[in-house]
Amino acid sequence: MATVIAPSILSADFGHLAEEIKKVADAGAEYLHLDIMDGTFVPEITIGAPVVKSLRKVSDIIFDVHLMVEHPETHIKSFAEAGADIITFHAETAKHSHRLIQQIHELGCRAGVAINPGTSLSMIEELVEDAEMILIMTVNPGYGGQKFIDSMLGKIHMLYHMIQEMETECDIQVDGGINPKTSVDVREAGANILVAGSAIFGAENIATAIKDIRGQEIHHHHHD
Repeated sequence: MATVIAPSILSADFGHLAEEIKKVADAGAEYLHLDIMDGTFVPEITIGAPVVKSLRKVSDIIFDVHLMVEHPETHIKSFAEAGADIITFHAETAKHSHRLIQQIHELGCRAGVAINPGTSLSMIEELVEDAEMILIMTVNPGYGGQKFIDSMLGKIHMLYHMIQEMETECDIQVDGGINPKTSVDVREAGANILVAGSAIFGAENIATAIKDIRGQEIHHHHHD
């Protein structure tokens, strides 16, 4: 699968978000990763649906909305209406994950389910066939610029095999500490959508940074 790059607005200049989005879209990013934080599930507060709605007017890039919030069920509709293309909620916050996935689909969006580094894959095993994407957090969410947790590579690989065995289609997204070096490792493990913040927005040349994170295509050999 071709690698998709999703720059995270967490590392963008919030004073010039419209320009920052245009910059990464022009530089070849396919998705824009919108980190929605409520100050409860994670320590920080970022932006809400009204800001997403205003950003939607300035860009047609795919809006990949990552809800790091308690009670995601109360927020899904407002983000769908604000222009989200993909809505990802955390398995740790959901009482009825299947129902949330259905709700996201009914609103015309793709559904993603995220799990933190300390959360087992068994939490999402039943959801792989219904969700379009599983997000493996490779840092503990809440802050940008953190170091990649190496032990997550095994988890990505296990998820990749789980999806293969179920003979279903499901994207694997990774978020946290992604740069040209860790990109190779996560892509070898099976990830195909890479969220990167400081490695893109902090770069001298954004187009080069995106190209370097995208890297060379990796071919996975399926063992039958």
